Amino acid sequence: MNTKPRVFFIDAYALIFRSYYAFINRPIINSKGVNTSAVYGFTNSLIELIKTETPSHLAVVFDPPSPTFRSELFPEYKANRDETPEDIKLSVPLIKDLLDGFNISVIEVPNYEADDVIGTLAKRTSEQGCEVYMVTPDKDYGQLISESVFMYKPRKAGADIEIVDLEKIKEKYSIQRSDQVIDILALMGDAADNVPGVPGIGEKTAIKLIEKYGTVENLINNVNELKGKQKENVVNNLDQLKLSKKLVTIALDVPVDFEIDSIKLRSYNKDRLLELFKELEFRSIPERLFGQNTGTTENIKKPVQQDLFSQEIESSPETAANNKSIDTIEHKYKVIEDNGLDEFVTLLSKQEVFCFDTETTGLDSLSSEIVGLAISFKSSEGYYISFPANRETAKEKLNYFKDIFADSAKIAVGQNLKYDIQILSQYGIAVENKLFDTMIAHYLMYPEAKHNMDYLSEVYLGYTPVSIESLIGKKGNFQGNMRNVPLEKIKEYACEDADITWQLYLKLKDELEKSGLNHLFTDIEIPLLKVLSEVESYGVKLDVDSLKAYSLTLKDIVQNIEKEIFDLSGEKFNIASPKQMGEVLFEKMKIIDNPQKTKTKQYSTSEETLSKLRDIHPIIDKILKYRRLSKLISTYVDSLPNLINPQTNKIHTSFNQTIAATGRLSSVNPNLQNIPIREEEGREIRKAFIGSNSDFKIISVDYSQIELRLMAHMSGDKEMISAFKSGEDIHTATAAKIYKVSLSDVSKEQRSRAKTANFGIIYGISAFGLSQRLNIPRGEAKELIDGYFMSYPRVREYMNECVEIAKEKGFVTTLMGRKRWLKDINSGNAVVRGVAERNAINSPIQGSAADIIKIAMIQVFNFMKAEQLKSKMVLQVHDELVFDAHISEIDYLKENVIRIMENVVNLEVPLIAEAGIGQNWMEAH
Repeated sequence: MNTKPRVFFIDAYALIFRSYYAFINRPIINSKGVNTSAVYGFTNSLIELIKTETPSHLAVVFDPPSPTFRSELFPEYKANRDETPEDIKLSVPLIKDLLDGFNISVIEVPNYEADDVIGTLAKRTSEQGCEVYMVTPDKDYGQLISESVFMYKPRKAGADIEIVDLEKIKEKYSIQRSDQVIDILALMGDAADNVPGVPGIGEKTAIKLIEKYGTVENLINNVNELKGKQKENVVNNLDQLKLSKKLVTIALDVPVDFEIDSIKLRSYNKDRLLELFKELEFRSIPERLFGQNTGTTENIKKPVQQDLFSQEIESSPETAANNKSIDTIEHKYKVIEDNGLDEFVTLLSKQEVFCFDTETTGLDSLSSEIVGLAISFKSSEGYYISFPANRETAKEKLNYFKDIFADSAKIAVGQNLKYDIQILSQYGIAVENKLFDTMIAHYLMYPEAKHNMDYLSEVYLGYTPVSIESLIGKKGNFQGNMRNVPLEKIKEYACEDADITWQLYLKLKDELEKSGLNHLFTDIEIPLLKVLSEVESYGVKLDVDSLKAYSLTLKDIVQNIEKEIFDLSGEKFNIASPKQMGEVLFEKMKIIDNPQKTKTKQYSTSEETLSKLRDIHPIIDKILKYRRLSKLISTYVDSLPNLINPQTNKIHTSFNQTIAATGRLSSVNPNLQNIPIREEEGREIRKAFIGSNSDFKIISVDYSQIELRLMAHMSGDKEMISAFKSGEDIHTATAAKIYKVSLSDVSKEQRSRAKTANFGIIYGISAFGLSQRLNIPRGEAKELIDGYFMSYPRVREYMNECVEIAKEKGFVTTLMGRKRWLKDINSGNAVVRGVAERNAINSPIQGSAADIIKIAMIQVFNFMKAEQLKSKMVLQVHDELVFDAHISEIDYLKENVIRIMENVVNLEVPLIAEAGIGQNWMEAH
């Protein structure tokens, strides 16, 4: 048994940067507008390390803010590095505060980098009989590894923890001693740190040279043995090489006052940590660490899907320092008994605006029963009406409120009103009031933030609501429902919800007015809420027998493919195991010489990796198809029948209005927007979506190339506008311009490449990205992009203008005024700024397309209702609307849906909608 002290030194900035970039596309932003991604990731890594490795001693080492001795040696050292992101600079003090709460030592020495300090301390502590682990992914630390000093690479993006010992580092670089890593690094240089090295010498060459000569000095002494350009480069850069060795050598003599006992792991300061976690708005970490939350529990009462890594913009209101709660404020919450209903309804009828919230037995609005109704129209006051389990009796009681909800002059306020409207609809209550949904209002102003009630309550009111878990228990098999909660408890909880939502309404309505987003709210999102409520409730019929038959067909195909893979490989193996597959492909079959490996040293068998090898061996296509079809079976073919609602015998998806920052709707439970349609096997799934009965067929109407048409309109490019106006196929027209051939001479391959460029450029695709997608050399991809911009010069100008507007205003807008905030658009860090710039280009186009289809949905829905059609809208999938069409109305419906969709907005180019009719969705599309 190992009794040596286990000492861990963490390279702070290595983990901080890694944590920050892990969330670069979906940052964690708290209600104060602080990006806590780096703090969150660092803290998680720290806790995992402590729990997994149980160190006896631990210290975190930081680089000093001032220049180090290397900058004196070489002023250009690290000169090429991008400026540290502002959010990382702000994170460092927060991380140091947390480390103080963990009672973990922080070490920082002026004039020396963290690796010098860690190198010095690793040497000292290992000499004292300790087992030392340097926590970092930085390759430079390889030179420090010894029999008792190890590199510890934390878990990252699917790659497991890796501990690098002396044998591993020697094997990796083909060296006899770990300090030879210095010589290899000196020869190859480091672009990130601006270590010059020797031109023309990369890692492989450096390894071969040190394998032969042992050290840089010995190589220099034998330079005449080198030949050609390599000799010339070494001879001409001798001083540069010597300097590089000094720069990459980690100092082992840093003057640091240190005693091993000073970094002994001690008990946490629990109160201090809970205080910090609450300030940072971390919930899962304290629950995992101490089994308790910080009082910022997320609302789980309603089926509102939110992203864990949501984003808030800098102008968001701040959370009060000490949150209020139901126990600390005066409030008047009252139960309305049956004998007081008439009097209460009379009082309610006098209110121009009121807030309501339903309490139910579950999350499914189609199967859940109403338990209670909470109403508020004055801050800190609320009224609760309970309902019995008997549906007819509950319906009779709800009828007291029928006229209230039918009054179109009143404003009904709520949070996620779509759910409440659907619940009331079950009991014959139609909500005809004007609506104000606090969730949607906040979403429009801050699209990348969280919008659940608890979050908004803390941000705007400094108030922490009662947790639903305190009433019905934690999620899981043993969670209760609101029907079993005592009346006094449920009254407090429900009235608090209505009261808080009312107070949020008072705050948000003024802020919404000032934001200039009232038009979007009143004319698009709120009318759409009512449309979606009915579309979801109606549902779409599924041919279960068709899916079951298709499942058997697919499983037969998969079984045959499996046999073909085994025949081609010459052995049976677990195709679902990346490890086994890698060994078969790259060790046994040796389909390529230098296969790519993952961080865990396994062979990479990802889809991206295998797609590049398609032309190498026929087994690759078989494996990719096997994976694709297996996923199709598990995700859709076998799963969809289990999601049919037993009461309606239909599939009922739920559309989210407040998820995508661009304004697009998303679909969940089940997600019907992601059914793959590019391959025939995926399209076959749509065959199972059918009309309600033999009197109905499916009509599908979708916009043709709407985003490209919007690019033409918004950029004002004359060539692109002309192509659309003349009715030319835009991809053929683009190919003809890029390749300088006539329309009739455009080949299929040229059109395909032009199509990829057309859509890719909207999303800011690079030459590298286009080369990957088309499997062509990067130079050829660059020529394609250059040719594209020469053909459509205003497109590039427009894209540049979008970025400049974003830099000036901090946001971009759609044609309808929807805002996308881009807080990183002026970041000094190129990677961070690049993400924001791509969003600045794409968001106005994708967001405008989302707005257009939403307006089309509203207008089509209103037309169908006015005409009292039997047909119903059943799905929206990005640019497509799907209808359950009565056979007597098919031609009339099709003609009018196309008319409405094509005239939603006036653009410089025609909007084209194309319709299809069939017995099922596949035939119609």
